Amino acid sequence: MSKVKYYYDSENLAYRRIKPKKGRKLGVVLLFLASSGLFGFLCFVLLLNVPFFETPKDKLQAREIENLKLRYEILNRKMDQVDEVLANIAERDNNLYRVYFNTSPIPEEQRKAGFGGVNRYKDLEGFNNSQLVINTTKRLDVIQKELVVQSKSLDEIAKLAKDKEKLLSAIPAIQPVKNEDLRHMASGFGYRSDPFTKIRKFHAGMDFSAKTGTPVYATGDGVVTRADNRASGYGNHIVIKHGYGYETLYAHLSKYKARAGQRVKRGDVIGYVGSTGRSEAPHLHYEVHKGGQVINPINFYYGNISAKEYILISKLANQENQSLD
Repeated sequence: MSKVKYYYDSENLAYRRIKPKKGRKLGVVLLFLASSGLFGFLCFVLLLNVPFFETPKDKLQAREIENLKLRYEILNRKMDQVDEVLANIAERDNNLYRVYFNTSPIPEEQRKAGFGGVNRYKDLEGFNNSQLVINTTKRLDVIQKELVVQSKSLDEIAKLAKDKEKLLSAIPAIQPVKNEDLRHMASGFGYRSDPFTKIRKFHAGMDFSAKTGTPVYATGDGVVTRADNRASGYGNHIVIKHGYGYETLYAHLSKYKARAGQRVKRGDVIGYVGSTGRSEAPHLHYEVHKGGQVINPINFYYGNISAKEYILISKLANQENQSLD
């Protein structure tokens, strides 16, 4: 029950009761209700934003975030294992397979190169765990690129493996004149005395001294690209392109048994020893080229001579005597 309030009437010298207005009482009630509602709303907002109190939805989201972090951690551990396996494959690829097939290794920076230029991960920025997601996505992209590079390398190795038999057949591997037909090894590869000028000059092949008409053999499989006498000094000569960068030249022939465009096998007779062109006596001048560079033919006789014969020929070829052309 509300208190009754009085005021002192000085004119009548008496206390009189104060009667509250009906509208004022209603206003007080409405003000109380409004302030109570506002206070309740502020408390609700405060509860939603203070971490000490979590709603069931907040707890569910927090649990999902922790699960995602755990999954990313597991994914990164698996990528560590993939990295280790890829590194092992890359090492064998560079140091075993590509060496065996005489192919240049793939540089490490090419295998692990990232992606420059445009920011590929901009749409992953601005979140609470953006760095974790971006780093994981980058690692996955690099691994995918490594797999593509390695896959192409293995495709190349597989092709080289299929071509290995052709390569072995193409490499010059026998003497162009049989040992029983040789009079002697006249001159080897390197600086020799020119038979005409007597000046010391570079001799780009080996000279096999033999009788005119002695058979000359193709030293590897290939295609005859020249069979003519239009090169200065060589006289009648044949050039065979073996592929894989190899070419051989047979000069000073007395006659041909092969023509330009003809495919020949190792051991086929392609011509006969003579003394045409710039030649002092019947012999075969033989050259081996690899990648456009002339190289010593002594390294390519392993197909039909013994170790003892190789040592003897090597000694004779290394003597600085006079060449026959």
